Amino acid sequence: MQSLWMLAAGLCFALMGACVKLGAPHFDTAEMVFWRSVVSVAVTAVLLARAGLSPRTPRLGMHVHRGVAGFVSLFMFFYSLTLLPVATAMTLNYTSPLFVALLFTALARERIRRGLAFAVALGFVGAVLLLRPTITPEQVFPAAVGLASGALSAVAYWNVRQLVRAQEPEVRVVFYFAAFCAAGALVWMLPHRWHPITLDNAPILAGIGAFGTLGQLAMTRAYGKGPAIVTAALSYSGIVFSSVLGIVLFAELLPLVAWLGVALIVAAGIIAVRLQPQTRADPAPQVRND
Repeated sequence: MQSLWMLAAGLCFALMGACVKLGAPHFDTAEMVFWRSVVSVAVTAVLLARAGLSPRTPRLGMHVHRGVAGFVSLFMFFYSLTLLPVATAMTLNYTSPLFVALLFTALARERIRRGLAFAVALGFVGAVLLLRPTITPEQVFPAAVGLASGALSAVAYWNVRQLVRAQEPEVRVVFYFAAFCAAGALVWMLPHRWHPITLDNAPILAGIGAFGTLGQLAMTRAYGKGPAIVTAALSYSGIVFSSVLGIVLFAELLPLVAWLGVALIVAAGIIAVRLQPQTRADPAPQVRND
């Protein structure tokens, strides 16, 4: 049940998000993206060496596609975060499972069972209830950018799936994505001032990097080897984990409608797991190294 790795990814990304919230008073967003990526490059480089694998790849073109799609999606998401309420930006970004269902149906010609499609839609309804987004007429453009970030995330997940099915090691997939993000964040930071790293804030950066790396590794395995639609439905678990951490770490309170959203997300995950295909995965599609 490879899709269950998405639950581990959701927990790791939620823990990373908590570290990001703790780091916000100390660092700019681009700085946190950069240091997260640097830690991820270092960790995955060590993992590659321990596994006896080289960073060199015959699938460089595919890594470029995945890296560009992933980083641009991340940039769009952070742009929308600066101009929209956090709940609205998060909701728009979490449209990615809906786009995953459409994209994988169109490109991979995967037939979606009605129950799984219902689970994905139910999870999104739960996300809306939990996050309770709002939007004004002046926020239409950043909202469109936020929606585009969700769509582009689906493209990045498709690229991950293609890479893994082309026999590319999962660690190498994460290594190249982190390298692209580090380079992009470095360019992003050029006109800005870097903040000093101290003994007080260094553990925050380490947490962002460590949890981000573990989340990427788990997500790569989930989308690479598990049923895509089941994985997409389980990806909403990240919102639930984030909400629980908000209660525990930041004393945040959830209204009744938000708890209804949590219940719907959990129900969507249970439905998706129970309905996931029990047959072996189809052979890896033929891909080009372009």
